[in-house]
This record gives sequence, C-alpha cells and structure tokens, in this order.
Amino acid sequence: MLKFTSSISAMGLPQAMQTLSDRAAFTRESLQKSQTITDSMVAILGSFDSRLSALETAMRPTQIRTHSIRKAHENIDKTLKAAELILTQFDITRKAEAKILRGPHEDLESYLEAMDQLRSVVRFFDDNKSYRGNDVMLHHVHNLLAKANLKIEEEFKQLLTSYSKPVEPDRLFDCLPQSLRPSSGSPGHQGDASGKNASSTNPSEHNKSLEPAVYTAPTLIPTRILPLLHDLAQRMSQAGHQQQLYKIYRETRASALELSLRKLGVEKLTKDDVQKMQWEVLEAKIGNWIHFMRISVKLLFSGEKKVCDQIFSGIDSLRDPCFAEVTANSVAVLLSFGDAIAKSKRSPEKLFVLLDMYEIMRELHSEIETIFEGQFCVEMRETSLSLTKRLAQTAQETFGDFEEAVEKDATKTAVLDGTVHPLTSYVINYVKFLFDYQSTLKQLFQEFDEGDTDAQLASVTTRIMQALQNNLDGKSKQYKDPALTQLFLMNNIHYIVRSVRRSEAKDLLGDDWVQIHRRIVQQHANQYKRVSWAKGKLSTNLAKPVKFLALQILQCLTIQGAGSSGGGAIAEAGSGSGVSRAMVKDRYKTFNIQFEELHQRQSQWTVPDSELRESLRLAVAEVLLPAYRSFIKRFGPMIENGKNPHKYIRYTPEDLEHMLSEFFEGKTLTELKR
Repeated sequence: MLKFTSSISAMGLPQAMQTLSDRAAFTRESLQKSQTITDSMVAILGSFDSRLSALETAMRPTQIRTHSIRKAHENIDKTLKAAELILTQFDITRKAEAKILRGPHEDLESYLEAMDQLRSVVRFFDDNKSYRGNDVMLHHVHNLLAKANLKIEEEFKQLLTSYSKPVEPDRLFDCLPQSLRPSSGSPGHQGDASGKNASSTNPSEHNKSLEPAVYTAPTLIPTRILPLLHDLAQRMSQAGHQQQLYKIYRETRASALELSLRKLGVEKLTKDDVQKMQWEVLEAKIGNWIHFMRISVKLLFSGEKKVCDQIFSGIDSLRDPCFAEVTANSVAVLLSFGDAIAKSKRSPEKLFVLLDMYEIMRELHSEIETIFEGQFCVEMRETSLSLTKRLAQTAQETFGDFEEAVEKDATKTAVLDGTVHPLTSYVINYVKFLFDYQSTLKQLFQEFDEGDTDAQLASVTTRIMQALQNNLDGKSKQYKDPALTQLFLMNNIHYIVRSVRRSEAKDLLGDDWVQIHRRIVQQHANQYKRVSWAKGKLSTNLAKPVKFLALQILQCLTIQGAGSSGGGAIAEAGSGSGVSRAMVKDRYKTFNIQFEELHQRQSQWTVPDSELRESLRLAVAEVLLPAYRSFIKRFGPMIENGKNPHKYIRYTPEDLEHMLSEFFEGKTLTELKR
C-alpha cells in the first residue's frame, strides 16, 4: 500500500487513474473467459453423468454374476478343506485301526498312541456333528476303542501275571543282613537255621552287635516293566475299567505274595494245632515265625507297597485298597500264629519265645505303621498292635507262673551226692536269660506301669531267687544225714551267689544281697563241720544209723580218764590215768571203722566248686589231723609194742590227709574199692 501510494505520487494523478482503469478492464475480461470455460465444463460433466448411469445400468447383471461366482468359489474352498479334514480323520483311523488289530504286545507305546489318535477322531466328529455319515464313523471308532481297551486289559493281566512270580527263599535270605542269614547247611534253609539263628535266641549277642542291619529290597517286578504296567493301569482307569483293574491286580499279586510265604515255610496254624504240638516242634516253629515276620515286613510287604505305589501312581482311588487286599490274607496268617501262641496254655519255657515274639513285634511296629498306613489298612495295624499287647500280657503272667512254679516245684529228682540241684541250675539259667532280655523286659514293664523299670526287674529277680531258696529248704529235708543237708544247701546257695556275681543280675540285686548270701553259704559250711566233726558224747552202739557216725569220729580220739577230777570229765589222750591197752585198741578199732565208713560215704558226696571243696577239706583236716596225731603220739607206743600193731594203727596222719583229699569228689563205689 505504501509502495502503491508512492507510485501515484511519482506518476501523477491522471496517469494513475488511467492505469487503474486499464487493470479493471483486464480483470473483467478474465472473469468472463473463466465463466465461459466453467459453463462448458458443466455441460461436459453433465453428459458424463448420464452416460455413467447408463453404463451402471448395463453393468449390474455382470456384477451380480461375478459375486455369485466368487461365493461359489469360497464354498468350494470350504468344502474341499472340510473334505480334506474328514479324509485326514479317515486316514488316522485307518492307520490306528491297523495298530489296534496288531495288539499292544509288540509295541505298547505305539498302541497307546493309536488309542490317543482314535480318541482325537471321536472328539473331531463330536465337534462336527453336521457332517453326513458322522454317526457311522463314530460308531466304528467307538468299537475300535472298545476292542483296544479289552486288549489293554488282556495285556495288563498277561504282563502282570508273567512278572508276578513267587520270590524264592534263597533270594530273600540274600536280602537280609549277614548276621541274620540262616546257615547254608540247614535243609531248605529252614528249621533251626531260619529260626534259631535268625531269631533273637541269643539276644545279648544280637543286641551288642555293632554291625548295622542293612536290608536289600528284593525286585518283585523288574524295574523296566513297572512303567508299562503303570501306563496300562492308567488307560484302564481312564476307560472306566477300575473294577477289572482292581480284580486283576488283587488276585495276581495276592497269589504271588502268598506263594512266596508258603515257599518260605509259613503255615496257617490254629490255636488247636499249637496246643497239640510237642514243645520242641513248637519252639522251632516260633523261631521260624520270628524270622518270617522280619522277612515279610522288611522285604515282602515293603516291596509290595512300592510296586503298588508305582503302578497306581495318579490313581489314588485304587492304590490303597489294592495294597490292602493284596496283603490282607498274608498278614492275617502270620499274625494268627502269634495270636495262637499268646492264647495257648502258659508254661515257664514259653517265656523266652514270648519275649522273642514281643521283641520282633516291637522292632517292626514303626515299619508296620508306615507300610500299612491309611484307612484301608486300619484292621491290620490294629491287629498287629493288639498282638503286641497280648504277647506282653502273656509274658507278664508267665513271670508270675514261673515264680509260683519254682516255689512249689515238687519234683522227686534225688540229688544223692548233695550237689547243685537241677532246679537250681534251671532257675539260674532262666534268670541269666532274663537279663539278656533287659531292654525287652523294660519295654514290656512299661506296657503296664510307667514306674522305674530297673526296680521292677530287680523285684522280679529277687522274688524268683527267694522262691528258689524256699524250695531248696524243703528239698534239703529229704536227706536223713544232717551233714548232707547242710552240704546240699551250701552247694546250692553258693552256686546261686557265684552265678549272680558273674552276671548282670549283680548290678540290680546289689552288693548287699551278694554279701548276705555269701554269709549264708558260710553258715551252712560251719553247720556241716559242726554236725560232721564236732566232739560229742561217746556212743557204745557201733550199729547206730550212719547219721551219727560223724558225731562219733572225734570222740574215738578221746578217752574218759578213770582218775580225773570231777569223775565225769573226758581225759585227753596221754593222761595215762587208768588207760588199758584193751581200751586203746578198742578206740583205734572204732576209729578205723567209723572213718572208713565216713570216707566211703562223703567221698561219694560232691562239692562241685573246687575252691569251696578245698576250703571245706582244709577245715576238716584242721579238726581231724591234730587230734589224730596227738592220739598216736600218746597211745601209739602201747599198741606198737604189742602183737599185730598194724591191725589197729591202720593209718598214718599222711594216709588220713590223702583220704581226706578224696572227700566230696562224687566217686562211685567201684572207684572207691579200687
């Protein structure tokens, strides 16, 4: 604007007006031309619109046909694809059918894959029910699957049966720790070998063993077969064949387990069977039973549990009931024998086998609880626990029976030589065995009383010892010779004390008990010396019973002094007052007869302990020999100067000492006559 104003100023007003007029005229002319062109274009475009409408009208049928053709092509493509899918399912079915008809035995994995393929075919047709012929195809595939499931069931049964063989006893023995294996020399590895050696017959040795007990699990079914059985079991379960699976497994495995036990030697015995058996036979069977229980629980039942868990992994509804059914009868047979023993007539000799049985049940308790877990095995756990308690009860009652039997034992077994009575050695051995079972006894006591188990064991032992002593006192009264009565009591009490001192009973009974009974032994020894050798009133009747001979023997070495003060006093040999040769001869003769008879009798008596025997001989010698030497010294010359002195002085002191060394040797009359 400023520039235009400047231009006007420069050109002058008239000239400027002329210029503006020219420019306006040019602009009008340009606008007129543009309008003319626009009108022409509108006319042209108008003619195009009519032509296009005509063309569109002419093209509409062609467009409709083209759309129909395109739809037809799409439908054809869909149909071809559907046909291809159906043909694929037919092809899958054909191939799977070939595998199904061949069966699972050759290639189980391929067979199971074929079953999966058939199930996928079923799912395909279930999802596409509109296809023509769908029902026919589904029926065919379902029939194939039914056949496949039957073959799976047959294969499971055949495979399980083939590998469910009984385990031979030798294989089971090889799975035991070395210390529990039976000796190879025993027939069939049974009898004494599998019972005595393997049971707790020597519990002290067994308990003190430092070797850890290592059990090797037996292979009940090969490891490579278990996954196959598991796959087959799963297929049967998925197909709804749980009952058939349950039945096949139960019958097959139960039969194999029971046959394994029969081969081992397990028998089904009733209480009546047990009552009729001789003790030696029954004892061997109990020893075997202890061995069988250990093998069954630690090897067979635990192995069966592992097999069942692996085959039925993921099939929880069948796992526990199958295991319970497989083992139920075998467990019942084993425990019924133990129950028959626990309920049988009690006797002292059964105590140790009862303790052995109680011990093995206690040992296996935790494993039984673990193996037979769950609701389906409740009865087996309860039966096992009940047997353990019943064995404990019977063992405790047998204790009481034994104590009473010892005190009332009325056996007429005569111990003519005064040695240790069989009852004494029996009871002491019994008590020694009891202490071999200390840990077991303490567990047993705790079943009924939570008190001090050491005190309870000491009390039981003390009562048994007292019962034995009471019985021995009664048996000692059978002897007519009071000296033999004392010798008998001395021998038996000494045997008891010595046995206690050398056993674990000493720790429980205590030093006081030992000292008291040692004094009792000494008292009986003193009583023997007093009765046998003490001086007493001289008897003139040499035909008196034997029990008076010992009272006379030292009296023969004294002479009543004719001139002694007091008139009735006994004058020692050598007083010389009023002693005739005839009187001295009579004393020698009487002494010889009495001593020879005493020697003959007491040489047949027995003091089995060498130390006690020597001390008793020494005590007799200390009484007899000094008196004899004094008598010979005083009156020997009166006989030696006469006729036939050896007829009266038969023995020197050395001879007597030698003869005394034969006392208490338990010699026979034949040996003495030599």
